[in-house]
Amino acid sequence: MIQFRIQPDSEIPASNQLFNQIRFAIASRQYPPGYKLPSTRALAIQTGLHRNTISKVYRQLEEDGFVESLAGSGIYVRTQGHEGGSKLQSPMVKPHNEDGYKLVQKALNEMLSQGYSLNQARELFLGEIDWRLRCSAQVLVAVPSHDMGAGELMVYELETALNIPVQLVAMEELTAILDKTNSATVVTSRYFISDVEALAAPKAVRVIPLDIYDYSKELNLLKTLPKENCVGIVSLSSGIARAAEVILHGLRGDELLIMTSQPKNTYKLQAIVKRAEVIISDQASFPIVHAAVQASVEDIIRPPKLIKVENYIGATSISLLKRELGLG
Repeated sequence: MIQFRIQPDSEIPASNQLFNQIRFAIASRQYPPGYKLPSTRALAIQTGLHRNTISKVYRQLEEDGFVESLAGSGIYVRTQGHEGGSKLQSPMVKPHNEDGYKLVQKALNEMLSQGYSLNQARELFLGEIDWRLRCSAQVLVAVPSHDMGAGELMVYELETALNIPVQLVAMEELTAILDKTNSATVVTSRYFISDVEALAAPKAVRVIPLDIYDYSKELNLLKTLPKENCVGIVSLSSGIARAAEVILHGLRGDELLIMTSQPKNTYKLQAIVKRAEVIISDQASFPIVHAAVQASVEDIIRPPKLIKVENYIGATSISLLKRELGLG
């Protein structure tokens, strides 16, 4: 069970602390689609917050499209984009694979039992396959303009993993881009999925949410750092930097000094290099961080420990996207 921590003396409101921690749990798939969130009573016991405060956080999560409330049952993480799939959605299988054949047979039998003819079923099957192939020909990454760095990270990792061109689009420009295409696949972090879905809904596109890396290895390391250590967070994404501050503050309170920067901010980056004992950066930022440390090595007594984060996008999420695009 995930342990949420609230710092009562923080300048960040307690409801914001909890909201950001739950949103991170959803975005990193620690709370996967369909997962039932803890009751307000259980969360009140764990965090010390009033149940009304927790209910307010849950309502905000529902308004933002992260969860849905089922009367008499509870609050569940919402299935988003195309990930819910259809009965035909399955991992790529080899020809004559028995499991794959059974999946197709089961879907076909269900369609026939509901009154579809074989010809109708065939057209629907082929139409779905053709549509997915067309969508896969154009892959767009959509993020809000205020955090284009998150999109740059996704494009960097997707082009490396998929070996296909990927186009970065600001969400504010997505509608205009989609007006010019008959089909596309739009991918985005689960942080932004609700807004992207709303923009893409009228268009002939599919939207696929990407789960972010859970940073468990890095968080476990930070739990063991001595008090008063300084930790530098360097990322292309300003949103990651803000989330890191909230999460680390919940984890260690004021025991650690947290400094954040984007790689292009030379002044802030130099300050981190000279002050931090540990610097954590994403893959795209790491060469710049490493170069900054090397350039300052004569001016600092003890160079900081550098940690390169494995990925921004979770490995499982990339594998599933490959299958959806017919690439693996």
